[in-house]
Amino acid sequence: MDIYGTFDVIVCGGGTAGVPAAIAAARAGAKTILIERLGALGGQMTVSGPPGFAYAHMFNNRGEQIINGFLGETHDRLLADGHGMPYPPQDLRTGSSFAFIDPEWWGLLVYQMMQENGVRLLLHSLVVEVLRTGNDVKGVVVENTEGRQVILGKVVIDATGEGDIASRAGAPFEHVDKDDPYPLEPPSIAFTMDGIDWDEVLAYAKQHAEELAVSSPAIPIPEDVVRQRAQRIRDMQSWRELVPLGSLSFHAISKELIDKGEYHPYGDLGFFFTPREGGVIQAIFQHSAQVANCDCISIDEMTYGEIEARRQAVITIRAARKYLPGFQNAYVTRTTTELRVRETRRILGDYQLRWDDANTGRKFPDVIGKSAMTMGSRHVATVDTLGTYACGRTNPPDGGSFDLPYRILVPRDVENMLVAGKMVSATRECALRFLPETMETGQAAGVAAAISVRSGCTPRQLEDDISEVQKTLEGQGAILFGTH
Repeated sequence: MDIYGTFDVIVCGGGTAGVPAAIAAARAGAKTILIERLGALGGQMTVSGPPGFAYAHMFNNRGEQIINGFLGETHDRLLADGHGMPYPPQDLRTGSSFAFIDPEWWGLLVYQMMQENGVRLLLHSLVVEVLRTGNDVKGVVVENTEGRQVILGKVVIDATGEGDIASRAGAPFEHVDKDDPYPLEPPSIAFTMDGIDWDEVLAYAKQHAEELAVSSPAIPIPEDVVRQRAQRIRDMQSWRELVPLGSLSFHAISKELIDKGEYHPYGDLGFFFTPREGGVIQAIFQHSAQVANCDCISIDEMTYGEIEARRQAVITIRAARKYLPGFQNAYVTRTTTELRVRETRRILGDYQLRWDDANTGRKFPDVIGKSAMTMGSRHVATVDTLGTYACGRTNPPDGGSFDLPYRILVPRDVENMLVAGKMVSATRECALRFLPETMETGQAAGVAAAISVRSGCTPRQLEDDISEVQKTLEGQGAILFGTH
């Protein structure tokens, strides 16, 4: 096999963890290559999304911003170019507040950022093998239209989402069996609709305030306040200000249609919003076509999931046009090209983040990021139990946040490797699968990989002194040490 090249840092996977990992590593001085199996970058943001939670969790329930860095930079750049919406007003900022962006422009922006920072891209290439000497990872083998090629590197970052590379390198992992009392979180297909009469939608929302998502789990808003806010909605801009979670559930309509046999039971007719150019707002259905207990590390089950989710999408689209207010003339503008996978492998690292860490707002000396995400939930594929809490909901003291320690990025039994994204080391109750956390763990892994190369040590040896990584992350705006 030919040697394609030798690099300081190899990032495997160009999704919401791999993109910031590659940019952060390059900015920290590392010769970096990003390998992606598709021609598109963005993963959950652009390929299998866009999900509603893209820019949530950036604040704690005290209204303090706790995540910035790559997330803040991309939000601000898109906002300045007219491709995003501002953060909610200060008094409405919570751990679940949304700041919507146009995902199509996000996908274009990150290519520009790759070029700005000198990241080498290798697209349409699938990583098929890990090169090791003992426990030391030396590089990877890719396969593409030219055949098989070797890429050598000093540190490899697995940002595939499913832990494909780390597991092949010999890192241990956890994975939920299909017979577990709590089913696997369902993969889903999302689709976007336009041609909506938003005045009719708003009129319905005012009459049915119970369908509005307006509060974070840790800060419930009284029903009378919800109804008061609903009556103050004038247009989609004021909707964003008054309803910072930005979605409609349509649970009542969904259940009625299921009882009549006109809708499937795997999710509801609710949707999130996405801003497009010229003030256009589109509806994103992301909980309406999802496959129950589908194990996505089985290729046969994943293939079945792609088929079944699209069957459900057709049912949902027809039901939306027939029964949802304002959707009589709506049409589909986009269907995601592959399943959004919520749960597969979780790599076991030198520390495993736990539910109690989140619930007590635990602080770690090797902090590389913060989160205010509600933990303990199971997202399951039925209308009645879209969110089932096995341990109860986490609620860090005083509306604060919890730390993400560096050690959750360092896989056991493997050297010269880091992981980033939803398969970082955490218990099932604390899986960091939402986009803000995947992006901040990606940025941290990229910085740590670059510092490891510069210092001539392994990523694991950085655990003895993480200060240079923290200093660099702070310089990139990623760690907000002064927040609660």
